[in-house]
Amino acid sequence: MSSLIDRRRALSPDPAALGGGHLTALSSQARGRGAGVNMSGRFEAYSRSLFDDGWQGLEDLAPFKTTVFEEKPKTIITRNDSPDISFDQSINPYRGCEHGCSYCYARPAHAYMGLSPGLDFESKLFAKPDAAKLLRAELSAKNYVPKTIALGANTDAYQPIERERRITRAILEVLAEFNHPVGIVTKSALVTRDIDILAPMARKGLVKVALSVTTLDPKLARAMEPRAATPAKRLAAMEQLSAAGIPTVVMVAPIIPAVNDSEIEAILSAARRAGAAEAGYVMLRLPHEVKDVFRDWLHATMPERAQKVMSLVKSSSGGKDYDASFGTGPYAWTIGRRFELSCQRLGLNRSKLKLDTSHFHRPPQPGEQLALL
Repeated sequence: MSSLIDRRRALSPDPAALGGGHLTALSSQARGRGAGVNMSGRFEAYSRSLFDDGWQGLEDLAPFKTTVFEEKPKTIITRNDSPDISFDQSINPYRGCEHGCSYCYARPAHAYMGLSPGLDFESKLFAKPDAAKLLRAELSAKNYVPKTIALGANTDAYQPIERERRITRAILEVLAEFNHPVGIVTKSALVTRDIDILAPMARKGLVKVALSVTTLDPKLARAMEPRAATPAKRLAAMEQLSAAGIPTVVMVAPIIPAVNDSEIEAILSAARRAGAAEAGYVMLRLPHEVKDVFRDWLHATMPERAQKVMSLVKSSSGGKDYDASFGTGPYAWTIGRRFELSCQRLGLNRSKLKLDTSHFHRPPQPGEQLALL
Protein backbone atom coordinates (compact mmCIF):
# COMPACT_ATOMS: atom_id res chain seq x y z
CA MET A 1 0.00 0.00 0.00
CA SER A 2 2.88 2.37 0.67
CA SER A 3 3.82 2.51 -3.01
CA LEU A 4 0.24 3.44 -3.92
CA ILE A 5 0.16 6.19 -1.31
CA ASP A 6 3.39 7.50 -2.73
CA ARG A 7 1.85 7.54 -6.23
CA ARG A 8 -1.17 9.46 -4.98
CA ARG A 9 1.02 11.91 -3.10
CA ALA A 10 2.88 12.59 -6.32
CA LEU A 11 -0.43 13.91 -7.59
CA SER A 12 -1.34 15.63 -4.32
CA PRO A 13 1.51 16.41 -1.90
CA ASP A 14 -0.94 17.38 0.85
CA PRO A 15 -2.77 14.23 2.06
CA ALA A 16 -4.71 16.34 4.57
CA ALA A 17 -6.50 17.91 1.62
CA LEU A 18 -8.16 14.54 0.99
CA GLY A 19 -10.00 14.52 4.29
CA GLY A 20 -7.55 12.67 6.49
CA GLY A 21 -5.39 11.27 3.72
CA HIS A 22 -7.84 8.59 2.48
CA LEU A 23 -6.95 7.28 -0.95
CA THR A 24 -10.05 7.78 -3.12
CA ALA A 25 -8.66 7.50 -6.67
CA LEU A 26 -5.42 6.59 -8.39
CA SER A 27 -3.72 9.02 -10.74
CA SER A 28 -4.09 6.47 -13.55
CA GLN A 29 -7.88 6.48 -13.04
CA ALA A 30 -8.07 10.28 -13.14
CA ARG A 31 -5.96 10.78 -16.26
CA GLY A 32 -7.58 13.36 -18.54
CA ARG A 33 -10.00 14.48 -15.82
CA GLY A 34 -10.19 17.60 -13.69
CA ALA A 35 -10.68 15.99 -10.29
CA GLY A 36 -8.09 13.72 -8.79
CA VAL A 37 -10.35 12.40 -6.03
CA ASN A 38 -13.68 10.61 -5.80
CA MET A 39 -14.70 11.11 -2.20
CA SER A 40 -18.12 10.09 -0.90
CA GLY A 41 -20.86 12.70 -0.94
CA ARG A 42 -21.85 14.44 2.27
CA PHE A 43 -25.15 12.53 2.51
CA GLU A 44 -23.59 9.07 2.42
CA ALA A 45 -23.59 6.97 5.58
CA TYR A 46 -20.16 5.57 4.79
CA SER A 47 -17.05 7.09 3.25
CA ARG A 48 -15.10 5.28 0.56
CA SER A 49 -11.37 4.72 0.22
CA LEU A 50 -9.16 2.36 -1.77
CA PHE A 51 -7.45 -0.47 0.07
CA ASP A 52 -4.81 -2.86 -1.22
CA ASP A 53 -5.48 -6.34 0.17
CA GLY A 54 -2.04 -7.52 -0.87
CA TRP A 55 -3.02 -8.88 -4.27
CA GLN A 56 -2.08 -5.72 -6.18
CA GLY A 57 -5.67 -5.40 -7.38
CA LEU A 58 -5.61 -1.59 -7.38
CA GLU A 59 -3.08 -1.59 -10.20
CA ASP A 60 -5.76 -3.06 -12.50
CA LEU A 61 -8.38 -0.38 -11.90
CA ALA A 62 -9.46 1.17 -15.21
CA PRO A 63 -9.63 4.93 -15.84
CA PHE A 64 -12.99 6.60 -15.29
CA LYS A 65 -14.99 6.54 -18.53
CA THR A 66 -17.94 8.76 -19.34
CA THR A 67 -21.28 7.06 -18.80
CA VAL A 68 -24.56 8.78 -19.61
CA PHE A 69 -27.80 7.91 -17.85
CA GLU A 70 -31.25 9.22 -18.76
CA GLU A 71 -33.22 11.22 -16.24
CA LYS A 72 -36.99 11.69 -16.44
CA PRO A 73 -37.95 14.79 -14.42
CA LYS A 74 -41.58 15.91 -14.21
CA THR A 75 -40.72 19.56 -14.90
CA ILE A 76 -37.74 21.22 -16.57
CA ILE A 77 -37.78 24.88 -15.49
CA THR A 78 -36.01 25.47 -12.17
CA ARG A 79 -36.93 28.58 -10.21
CA ASN A 80 -34.95 30.40 -7.53
CA ASP A 81 -35.28 33.49 -5.36
CA SER A 82 -31.65 33.80 -4.29
CA PRO A 83 -30.60 37.48 -4.05
CA ASP A 84 -27.09 36.83 -5.43
CA ILE A 85 -28.31 35.09 -8.62
CA SER A 86 -29.28 37.32 -11.53
CA PHE A 87 -32.03 35.12 -12.99
CA ASP A 88 -35.33 33.69 -11.75
CA GLN A 89 -35.62 30.70 -14.07
CA SER A 90 -33.13 28.22 -15.49
CA ILE A 91 -32.95 24.98 -17.46
CA ASN A 92 -30.20 22.41 -17.15
CA PRO A 93 -30.38 19.79 -19.92
CA TYR A 94 -27.69 17.74 -18.17
CA ARG A 95 -26.66 16.85 -14.64
CA GLY A 96 -22.90 16.56 -14.16
CA CYS A 97 -20.39 18.03 -16.61
CA GLU A 98 -17.64 16.38 -18.62
CA HIS A 99 -15.63 19.60 -18.85
CA GLY A 100 -14.15 18.62 -15.50
CA CYS A 101 -13.47 22.06 -14.02
CA SER A 102 -11.95 21.40 -10.60
CA TYR A 103 -13.60 24.53 -9.16
CA CYS A 104 -17.13 23.90 -10.49
CA TYR A 105 -19.70 25.03 -7.92
CA ALA A 106 -22.22 22.48 -9.30
CA ARG A 107 -20.20 19.48 -8.09
CA PRO A 108 -21.97 19.15 -4.72
CA ALA A 109 -25.28 18.51 -6.51
CA HIS A 110 -24.05 15.04 -7.49
CA ALA A 111 -24.20 14.08 -3.82
CA TYR A 112 -28.00 14.19 -4.09
CA MET A 113 -27.72 11.31 -6.58
CA GLY A 114 -25.67 9.20 -4.19
CA LEU A 115 -22.58 9.88 -6.30
CA SER A 116 -19.28 11.62 -5.68
CA PRO A 117 -18.83 15.32 -6.44
CA GLY A 118 -15.31 14.31 -7.53
CA LEU A 119 -14.66 12.09 -10.54
CA ASP A 120 -18.26 10.82 -10.64
CA PHE A 121 -19.45 14.37 -11.36
CA GLU A 122 -17.52 14.52 -14.63
CA SER A 123 -17.83 10.87 -15.69
CA LYS A 124 -21.34 9.80 -14.60
CA LEU A 125 -23.65 12.19 -16.42
CA PHE A 126 -27.42 12.46 -16.62
CA ALA A 127 -29.25 13.61 -19.75
CA LYS A 128 -32.86 14.81 -19.82
CA PRO A 129 -34.17 13.66 -23.24
CA ASP A 130 -37.72 14.92 -22.58
CA ALA A 131 -36.56 18.45 -21.78
CA ALA A 132 -38.04 20.09 -24.89
CA LYS A 133 -41.37 18.27 -24.46
CA LEU A 134 -41.58 19.31 -20.80
CA LEU A 135 -40.66 22.89 -21.70
CA ARG A 136 -43.40 23.10 -24.31
CA ALA A 137 -45.95 21.96 -21.74
CA GLU A 138 -44.78 24.47 -19.12
CA LEU A 139 -44.72 27.41 -21.54
CA SER A 140 -48.18 26.46 -22.78
CA ALA A 141 -49.73 26.73 -19.32
CA LYS A 142 -52.21 29.62 -19.22
CA ASN A 143 -50.78 30.97 -15.96
CA TYR A 144 -47.18 31.01 -17.20
CA VAL A 145 -45.50 34.43 -16.97
CA PRO A 146 -42.48 34.82 -19.28
CA LYS A 147 -39.16 35.69 -17.66
CA THR A 148 -35.69 35.18 -19.10
CA ILE A 149 -34.56 31.57 -18.80
CA ALA A 150 -30.89 30.92 -18.08
CA LEU A 151 -29.65 27.93 -20.06
CA GLY A 152 -26.73 26.02 -18.59
CA ALA A 153 -26.56 27.95 -15.34
CA ASN A 154 -25.56 24.91 -13.29
CA THR A 155 -23.79 22.59 -15.74
CA ASP A 156 -22.79 23.44 -19.30
CA ALA A 157 -25.60 22.97 -21.81
CA TYR A 158 -23.00 22.59 -24.58
CA GLN A 159 -20.72 20.04 -22.93
CA PRO A 160 -19.37 17.30 -25.27
CA ILE A 161 -22.37 14.93 -25.06
CA GLU A 162 -24.59 17.67 -26.56
CA ARG A 163 -23.03 16.95 -29.97
CA GLU A 164 -24.85 13.63 -30.02
CA ARG A 165 -27.81 14.25 -27.71
CA ARG A 166 -28.86 17.66 -29.13
CA ILE A 167 -31.12 18.33 -26.13
CA THR A 168 -30.01 21.95 -25.88
CA ARG A 169 -30.82 22.55 -29.54
CA ALA A 170 -34.30 21.06 -29.07
CA ILE A 171 -34.86 23.41 -26.11
CA LEU A 172 -33.82 26.41 -28.20
CA GLU A 173 -36.22 25.37 -30.97
CA VAL A 174 -39.10 25.47 -28.48
CA LEU A 175 -38.01 28.82 -27.03
CA ALA A 176 -37.76 30.28 -30.54
CA GLU A 177 -41.24 29.00 -31.37
CA PHE A 178 -42.67 30.73 -28.30
CA ASN A 179 -40.53 33.89 -28.75
CA HIS A 180 -39.19 33.32 -25.24
CA PRO A 181 -36.02 35.12 -24.06
CA VAL A 182 -33.00 33.03 -23.06
CA GLY A 183 -29.53 33.73 -21.70
CA ILE A 184 -26.82 31.15 -22.39
CA VAL A 185 -23.61 30.62 -20.43
CA THR A 186 -21.03 28.19 -21.82
CA LYS A 187 -17.36 27.29 -22.15
CA SER A 188 -17.97 25.51 -25.44
CA ALA A 189 -17.54 26.62 -29.03
CA LEU A 190 -20.36 24.21 -29.92
CA VAL A 191 -22.80 27.07 -29.31
CA THR A 192 -21.97 28.33 -32.82
CA ARG A 193 -23.72 25.27 -34.25
CA ASP A 194 -27.03 26.87 -33.26
CA ILE A 195 -26.47 30.28 -34.86
CA ASP A 196 -29.30 29.46 -37.29
CA ILE A 197 -31.69 29.53 -34.31
CA LEU A 198 -29.99 32.19 -32.23
CA ALA A 199 -29.56 34.86 -34.93
CA PRO A 200 -33.32 35.25 -35.67
CA MET A 201 -33.99 35.28 -31.91
CA ALA A 202 -31.36 37.99 -31.45
CA ARG A 203 -33.12 40.22 -34.00
CA LYS A 204 -36.13 40.18 -31.65
CA GLY A 205 -34.04 40.88 -28.55
CA LEU A 206 -34.59 37.36 -27.23
CA VAL A 207 -31.06 36.07 -26.60
CA LYS A 208 -27.57 36.85 -25.40
CA VAL A 209 -24.66 34.42 -25.08
CA ALA A 210 -22.01 34.58 -22.38
CA LEU A 211 -18.77 32.72 -22.94
CA SER A 212 -16.64 31.99 -19.89
CA VAL A 213 -12.96 32.69 -20.51
CA THR A 214 -10.93 31.79 -17.44
CA THR A 215 -7.47 32.17 -18.95
CA LEU A 216 -5.74 32.84 -22.27
CA ASP A 217 -3.03 30.29 -21.47
CA PRO A 218 -3.94 26.99 -23.20
CA LYS A 219 -1.79 24.92 -20.81
CA LEU A 220 -3.45 26.40 -17.74
CA ALA A 221 -6.87 26.00 -19.37
CA ARG A 222 -6.18 22.32 -20.05
CA ALA A 223 -5.21 21.81 -16.42
CA MET A 224 -8.23 23.71 -15.01
CA GLU A 225 -10.87 22.72 -17.57
CA PRO A 226 -9.52 19.59 -19.30
CA ARG A 227 -12.43 18.87 -21.63
CA ALA A 228 -13.68 22.39 -22.35
CA ALA A 229 -12.88 24.32 -25.55
CA THR A 230 -9.50 26.02 -25.70
CA PRO A 231 -9.42 29.77 -24.97
CA ALA A 232 -8.73 30.48 -28.65
CA LYS A 233 -11.83 28.54 -29.72
CA ARG A 234 -14.00 30.35 -27.19
CA LEU A 235 -12.85 33.72 -28.50
CA ALA A 236 -13.40 32.54 -32.08
CA ALA A 237 -16.92 31.47 -31.11
CA MET A 238 -17.52 34.89 -29.61
CA GLU A 239 -16.40 36.47 -32.87
CA GLN A 240 -18.73 34.25 -34.93
CA LEU A 241 -21.71 34.96 -32.69
CA SER A 242 -21.06 38.70 -32.74
CA ALA A 243 -20.70 38.69 -36.53
CA ALA A 244 -24.11 37.01 -36.73
CA GLY A 245 -25.67 39.81 -34.68
CA ILE A 246 -25.97 37.79 -31.48
CA PRO A 247 -25.09 39.87 -28.37
CA THR A 248 -22.13 38.34 -26.54
CA VAL A 249 -20.82 38.63 -23.01
CA VAL A 250 -17.45 37.59 -21.63
CA MET A 251 -17.42 36.04 -18.18
CA VAL A 252 -14.06 36.10 -16.41
CA ALA A 253 -15.08 33.32 -14.08
CA PRO A 254 -13.94 32.24 -11.70
CA ILE A 255 -11.13 34.57 -10.74
CA ILE A 256 -8.70 32.45 -8.73
CA PRO A 257 -6.16 34.35 -6.61
CA ALA A 258 -2.54 33.93 -7.74
CA VAL A 259 -3.67 31.63 -10.59
CA ASN A 260 -5.50 33.67 -13.22
CA ASP A 261 -6.11 37.05 -11.54
CA SER A 262 -3.21 38.60 -13.46
CA GLU A 263 -5.08 37.98 -16.75
CA ILE A 264 -8.21 40.04 -16.10
CA GLU A 265 -7.24 42.95 -18.34
CA ALA A 266 -5.86 40.71 -21.11
CA ILE A 267 -9.00 38.54 -21.19
CA LEU A 268 -11.28 41.57 -21.36
CA SER A 269 -9.20 43.11 -24.16
CA ALA A 270 -9.25 39.89 -26.19
CA ALA A 271 -13.00 39.50 -25.70
CA ARG A 272 -13.63 43.10 -26.72
CA ARG A 273 -11.69 42.52 -29.95
CA ALA A 274 -13.84 39.43 -30.53
CA GLY A 275 -17.01 41.52 -30.30
CA ALA A 276 -18.14 41.23 -26.69
CA ALA A 277 -20.22 44.20 -25.54
CA GLU A 278 -20.72 43.17 -21.92
CA ALA A 279 -18.55 41.57 -19.26
CA GLY A 280 -18.90 40.03 -15.84
CA TYR A 281 -16.77 38.23 -13.30
CA VAL A 282 -17.17 35.84 -10.39
CA MET A 283 -14.70 35.22 -7.59
CA LEU A 284 -13.80 31.60 -6.83
CA ARG A 285 -16.35 29.91 -4.58
CA LEU A 286 -15.67 26.62 -2.77
CA PRO A 287 -18.92 25.31 -1.25
CA HIS A 288 -19.16 21.86 0.32
CA GLU A 289 -17.06 19.19 -1.48
CA VAL A 290 -15.72 21.65 -4.05
CA LYS A 291 -13.11 22.81 -1.57
CA ASP A 292 -11.71 19.26 -1.32
CA VAL A 293 -11.62 18.73 -5.09
CA PHE A 294 -10.03 22.13 -5.67
CA ARG A 295 -7.47 21.78 -2.89
CA ASP A 296 -6.37 18.44 -4.28
CA TRP A 297 -6.12 19.87 -7.80
CA LEU A 298 -4.19 22.88 -6.52
CA HIS A 299 -1.61 20.81 -4.61
CA ALA A 300 -1.23 18.48 -7.59
CA THR A 301 -0.90 21.20 -10.23
CA MET A 302 0.93 24.05 -8.52
CA PRO A 303 2.15 22.95 -5.07
CA GLU A 304 4.59 25.84 -4.83
CA ARG A 305 1.78 28.41 -4.63
CA ALA A 306 -1.03 26.40 -3.07
CA GLN A 307 -0.63 27.99 0.37
CA LYS A 308 -0.69 31.50 -1.09
CA VAL A 309 -3.79 30.77 -3.18
CA MET A 310 -5.76 29.43 -0.25
CA SER A 311 -4.64 32.28 1.98
CA LEU A 312 -6.03 34.80 -0.52
CA VAL A 313 -9.22 32.77 -0.95
CA LYS A 314 -9.79 32.88 2.80
CA SER A 315 -9.08 36.61 2.93
CA SER A 316 -11.95 37.11 0.48
CA SER A 317 -14.32 34.78 2.32
CA GLY A 318 -14.30 36.00 5.89
CA GLY A 319 -11.29 33.87 6.84
CA LYS A 320 -12.91 30.62 5.64
CA ASP A 321 -12.59 28.49 2.52
CA TYR A 322 -16.14 29.49 1.64
CA ASP A 323 -18.65 32.03 2.80
CA ALA A 324 -21.98 32.74 1.14
CA SER A 325 -21.27 36.47 1.37
CA PHE A 326 -18.23 36.09 -0.85
CA GLY A 327 -16.17 38.92 -2.27
CA THR A 328 -15.16 40.71 0.92
CA GLY A 329 -11.82 42.12 2.03
CA PRO A 330 -9.11 44.22 0.32
CA TYR A 331 -8.14 41.59 -2.25
CA ALA A 332 -11.71 41.21 -3.54
CA TRP A 333 -12.11 45.00 -3.53
CA THR A 334 -8.96 45.38 -5.65
CA ILE A 335 -10.21 42.80 -8.16
CA GLY A 336 -13.49 44.66 -8.45
CA ARG A 337 -11.83 47.99 -9.11
CA ARG A 338 -9.43 46.51 -11.69
CA PHE A 339 -12.36 44.92 -13.49
CA GLU A 340 -14.43 48.09 -13.51
CA LEU A 341 -11.54 50.28 -14.73
CA SER A 342 -10.66 47.85 -17.50
CA CYS A 343 -14.28 47.66 -18.67
CA GLN A 344 -14.50 51.44 -18.66
CA ARG A 345 -11.32 51.76 -20.70
CA LEU A 346 -12.47 49.18 -23.25
CA GLY A 347 -16.05 50.44 -23.55
CA LEU A 348 -17.58 47.30 -22.07
CA ASN A 349 -20.87 47.46 -20.14
CA ARG A 350 -21.74 50.92 -21.45
CA SER A 351 -25.24 49.53 -21.72
CA LYS A 352 -26.62 46.13 -20.77
CA LEU A 353 -29.14 44.45 -23.00
CA LYS A 354 -32.39 43.59 -21.25
CA LEU A 355 -34.02 40.72 -23.07
CA ASP A 356 -37.54 41.30 -24.36
CA THR A 357 -40.54 39.34 -23.04
CA SER A 358 -43.15 41.28 -25.02
CA HIS A 359 -42.91 38.96 -28.07
CA PHE A 360 -43.90 35.88 -26.08
CA HIS A 361 -46.87 33.98 -27.46
CA ARG A 362 -48.30 30.48 -27.19
CA PRO A 363 -48.56 28.95 -30.65
CA PRO A 364 -51.53 26.61 -31.25
CA GLN A 365 -50.69 23.12 -30.01
CA PRO A 366 -51.66 19.86 -31.74
CA GLY A 367 -55.35 19.14 -31.16
CA GLU A 368 -56.04 22.61 -29.79
CA GLN A 369 -59.07 24.49 -31.13
CA LEU A 370 -58.19 27.84 -32.72
CA ALA A 371 -59.86 31.00 -31.48
CA LEU A 372 -62.39 32.52 -33.90
CA LEU A 373 -61.36 36.09 -33.10
